[in-house]
Amino acid sequence: MNNWKHNHILDLSTFSFEDYKTVLELTERFKDVHKSSSRKLPALQGLLITNLFFEPSTRTRSSFEIAAKRLSADVQNFSASTSSLSKGETPLDTILTYISMGADILVIRHESTNVPTELANYVDSNKINTSILNAGDGFHSHPSQGLLDLFTLAAYFNPDNPSPDNLLNKKITIVGDILHSRVARSNLWALTGCGANITLCGPKSLLPNEFGDFVLSPPPGQSVDPIQTRGSIYIERSLEKALRNADAVMTLRLQKERMKQNMLTDLDTYHQKYGLTHQSLKWCGKKVPVLHPGPVNRGIEISSQLVEDNSINLISNQVENGIPTRMALLYLLGLNKKSL
Repeated sequence: MNNWKHNHILDLSTFSFEDYKTVLELTERFKDVHKSSSRKLPALQGLLITNLFFEPSTRTRSSFEIAAKRLSADVQNFSASTSSLSKGETPLDTILTYISMGADILVIRHESTNVPTELANYVDSNKINTSILNAGDGFHSHPSQGLLDLFTLAAYFNPDNPSPDNLLNKKITIVGDILHSRVARSNLWALTGCGANITLCGPKSLLPNEFGDFVLSPPPGQSVDPIQTRGSIYIERSLEKALRNADAVMTLRLQKERMKQNMLTDLDTYHQKYGLTHQSLKWCGKKVPVLHPGPVNRGIEISSQLVEDNSINLISNQVENGIPTRMALLYLLGLNKKSL
């Protein structure tokens, strides 16, 4: 893994094709660790990983904790509700406290955009040997979710070799609240970086036309796109047209907690127009997998029947793949710490 150049994992816009390949290869290797007799690897023994979640989380927080323990790291878990934040301490001072306690890797989720990036800049400018792993910040990025979704799709298209090459020229349709979704943004970088073409579908209030140009230029502060040739992004307002010839479909929940105003007047109408059901999937013209990053709002973005149909949906696969994917990321960040 000598080609790994990232001291922090903040945003998939910085990932090269080789980076995706490295993560997926490691994820495949770590996938069956829980089936071994010890259920653990000594890879990160002696390192301290701190999970700092300033936002509620079930899947991400739990899988990062399990991933760290399976690599034999020591684990600290931060709870905002029982912390000194209630006494007026700033999030930065809280984070710096954990750095002072010797955290080697900080896994951070925050409701504000760019908090992990700002902290990484602080760490680097002060020459602190701590890595930052973004577990979700505002609307901006959720890299580990984008990578586990990438692995889930790569494994679906070729179970014997879950490589990023498997995404080349695939049509992936993403339906729902794109505007408020950090998951969608991370998937746009990852999937187009592996050559997939993305069709986004949703109402204008949740899917502005500007998303068609999302990956055409690097984000602020990044001069070069590490991917020479990306897949394309298309916007389609009709679910029927968006699903035609799709190879896979991802649906996203309405991110009500991030909406500054009520952007939909009728959830029943939304479900009729954009909700995934067995009936609407017939427009694909073939059997295709359905992904959902969770949590699921049944009867809004997806029907209960489809949620419970494991012959079509890959929701449980995504949850299962979250652990080895996050093991891979922690392992890659921990390599530099172990070599010091």
